[in-house]
This record gives sequence, C-alpha cells and structure tokens, in this order.
Amino acid sequence: MKKLVYLDNNATCMTSPSVRDAMMPYFNEFYGNPSSMHIFGEPAAKALKKAREQVAALLNAKPSEIIFTSCGSESNNHALRGFLESYPKKNHIISTVVEHPAVLQTLKFLEKNKGCTLTLLPVDQNGNISLEKLKEAVTTNTGLITIMSANNETGVIYPIREIAEFAAEKGILFHTDAVQAVGKIPIDLQKTPVSMLSLSGHKLHTPKGIGALYIREGVKIHPFIIGGHQESGRRAGTENIPYIVALGQACQEAGQELKDGSLQKISALRNKLEQALVKQISNTKINGNVPNRLPNTTNLAFEFVEGEAILLKLSELGIAGSTGSACASGSLDPSHVLTAMKLPYSFIHGSLRLSLSKFTTEEEIDYAIEHIPSVIQSLREMSPFYTLPK
Repeated sequence: MKKLVYLDNNATCMTSPSVRDAMMPYFNEFYGNPSSMHIFGEPAAKALKKAREQVAALLNAKPSEIIFTSCGSESNNHALRGFLESYPKKNHIISTVVEHPAVLQTLKFLEKNKGCTLTLLPVDQNGNISLEKLKEAVTTNTGLITIMSANNETGVIYPIREIAEFAAEKGILFHTDAVQAVGKIPIDLQKTPVSMLSLSGHKLHTPKGIGALYIREGVKIHPFIIGGHQESGRRAGTENIPYIVALGQACQEAGQELKDGSLQKISALRNKLEQALVKQISNTKINGNVPNRLPNTTNLAFEFVEGEAILLKLSELGIAGSTGSACASGSLDPSHVLTAMKLPYSFIHGSLRLSLSKFTTEEEIDYAIEHIPSVIQSLREMSPFYTLPK
C-alpha cells in the first residue's frame, strides 16, 4: 500500500503542532501592534521580547543581538549588502563556490553593481574547504568572510569556529549562513566569534516567512529595510508577531532536542537508510561522505540514471526527496555544489538528497528502503549506458 513519506526537510519542514499552538492566539486574541502604547499592544510586546530571548538562548547570544526578518534570504542580503554599505573601503569579500544562491547571487550582484571584489574558494571531492587557501586569499582590502555553517545539499559541516577565530584575529567581519545548521548542531556564539549569522524558521518547523539575523554587539551594519524604529532601528516594518512567536517556540524546542538525544535518533535513521541503499544498489556513492555532516542529511549518487527521473518515480510511490541536479527546478545545469566537488558527470545527474526531521519514523525509512532500489533498477534498465550485471 502506498504511503506518504516526506524526506525533503532541507527544503522545508512541517510546522510542528506545538509551534502552531503557540502562535495561534496572536492572530485573534493578542493581535495588537507591539509598538502601540496601550493594553492591546502590551501582550504583543511581551511576546516579541520572549521570542527574542528564546532565539538568543539557542545561539547563546544576547537578545539585543537578534533581528527578526522575513526569511533566511533576507537575513543573508541584510548581512552582505549592509556590510558593503557600512564598510565601502573594505570591499574584498571571501566566500566559497558552494554557498546557497541567497549568498552567491547576492555576492555576484554586489561585484557587478556595487564595486566589491570577490574571491570564491574551491572545495575538495568531499565538499570540504581548505583553511590554508582561505588564509592565503586574505588581502589588506578584505573586509568580510562569508561561509555557510553546513551545506544544504550534502550536509557537510564547515569549521566555523576556526574561521571565526581567524577572522577576528585579522580584524575581518565573518558572516555565516546557518540556515541548515541551526537546531541540528550546537552553536555557541559566546565561544565562536561570528560577526553575523542568518537563520530561517521553516527549517525549524515554523511556517515559511520568518527568519532572524544575529549581529554581534559592536558590529555596525547598515539597515536593509529603512523606515520606522522597529528592531531598534535595524529593520523597519511592523513585526510579524504570530510568526515571531513561532520562531521563538521552535528555537526553544530545538535547544531541548539538542540536549535530549533526539538528533542521535534522526542520525541513526539516516544511517540506516544510507547504508541499506549503498548495500543494495551497485554503482552508488555518498556525496560529501565525511564524519562532519548534518545528522539528518544524505546525498546519494546513482550512476546511469537521471535525478529528475528518480524524483518522478519516487513521487508516484509517495516518497518526496530532491535531486542534486537542478534540472527539476527548470535549469539544465547540474548542481553547482556537486560540480564544484568534481564528481563525474554521470554521478552528478543521478544524485538524490534525502533529508529527515524529528517527525520521520522508522516505518517511513523502511518504506523508502523497500522501494528506492527497484526505482533505480527500473531506470537503469532503460539507460543506454548501463550494463545489466551478469
């Protein structure tokens, strides 16, 4: 019998029931503007303060260092464009070739239109960056390093603490896109001298449309949205209280899950899925197969098949994943992450990312293990490049 198995949590997550329940009163019962100085504004203002404290607690930051935004892309834009406006003479930025488009496309815009110079670091075949190459890329004009905390396609975790410490020693600001990392790995901003950090709620089981930007005390970044006094003048616009409450609740729950072993259960299910598929399907490799990976993410390459065909077949069986190839999103270009890792062309186009959440069950993993091998085999039998094993 066909089940519905959602294994695309790096794209977005289901809103958790507890998060939904926390935010609901702020649509109808406590609907006031938090800036209003009357009885209707007071509950909203208190909720805003509490949520800021909850987000800060997950990061071990100060509440005053948290700005609420609409999403991770806005947070990244605010950090990068705000930096260049604030430090126009320090306009050399170092990043990597495997960043999320919200960072890469913003950097390319700034290079083309705002006069910044850009160095994009390569990665090795496992998706790792070289700290030595990072250090060699620094010039007297380098003002910002921006490197993601964990890769959204492969789950590879980057040495953020070491990079942050190096940047601090050199007097260079350091921003990290932590959208995929927050809530999945511990982040302690008292111990890691990050200047700015971006996060997104819908990767933490909130609705889409809420994010946050951490800006360390003392770092001067130009506002991205100009207008009123909200967010201490750093991001104008009336705060989206229901969604901010959702983010606060989700961050509080994520902090507890980091302590109670929930992530180890997710990792065990990921490993079961990954190991079973590698064992059952020949000519298969794990992209970014390194010890330091997100506990919920696997990226598997199946030779002789196309990723979008895999997705369509799996969808017919009720299984949702995503492909390492960007064909499914309307582009004929392969994944820029897997291309940068110099994977063979036949593997890049046959890559499948499967990402779990705290709501993923062992029964769902067993269903995926039961059906994915036959999907790959049926597609290979149609491939002119595949030779049936004797």
